[in-house]
Amino acid sequence: MPIVKYPRATEPLWHEWERKAQKCGLRHRIYAVNGDQYTGEWLDNLKHGKGTQLWKCPKAIYSGDWKYGKRDGYGSYSILDPVTKEYKKVYTGWWKNDRKWGYGTTLYPRGERYEGEWRGGLRGGWGRMYYRDGSIYEGQWLQDEPDGQGMLRLPNENRYEGAWKDGKKHGHGKFFYLDKGQLFEGIWVADIPKCGILIDFGRDEAPAPPRYPIPKV
Repeated sequence: MPIVKYPRATEPLWHEWERKAQKCGLRHRIYAVNGDQYTGEWLDNLKHGKGTQLWKCPKAIYSGDWKYGKRDGYGSYSILDPVTKEYKKVYTGWWKNDRKWGYGTTLYPRGERYEGEWRGGLRGGWGRMYYRDGSIYEGQWLQDEPDGQGMLRLPNENRYEGAWKDGKKHGHGKFFYLDKGQLFEGIWVADIPKCGILIDFGRDEAPAPPRYPIPKV
C-alpha cells in the first residue's frame, strides 16, 4: 500500500498550496486587487528579469528589467496622455533599486528634455538639459541642479562657461556677449558678477555692437 504524506497538522493546508504555486523563472500575468497588473518573469515570488508593470493609479507603465521586486537595469517609464489617451514615454534609461540611476533621457511636460546621468532618481553627474525657451545647459549636475563646471547657451547664442553651484553661476566664469561682441571674465556669486574684466571680443562680427569700443588699459 503506498504511503501518503500529509501536511503537518500545525500547518494550514493553503500554505502547502502556496509553496507549490510560487512563481519562479516563468512568465506570469498577475492582477492586483487595486487594478494594477504585472506580466513578466519571477524569482522566489518576486518580479525578476524582464517584465511590464501597469499601474492603474497613476496611469503609468514600466517595461524593462527587474531585480528582486524592484526596477533595476534598463527600462522605460510611460504615462497616459490625457489628451491623446495614449501612453507616452517620459523616461528611458537605466535604473537601480527602483530609481533612475545611470544614463537616461527624460521628457518633461512642457517639451523640455534632459539627456545624461542620474543618481538616486535625481540628475547627477554629466548631462544636457534643453529648456523650453531654447536655452541649453551642458555640464555637471548635483542633486538635480547644475553644479560644477558647465556651459549655458542662451537662445540668442550668448553663453556662460564656468563654475556653478546649486543651479546658479558661482565661481570663476566667462560670459560671451556675442550679440554685442564683448566678453566678461571674472567671479560670480549666486548668479551675480562680482568682479572681473570686460573686453571687446569679436566686435566686428557682432550683430549689435555698442557704439564705442572699450578702451584698452
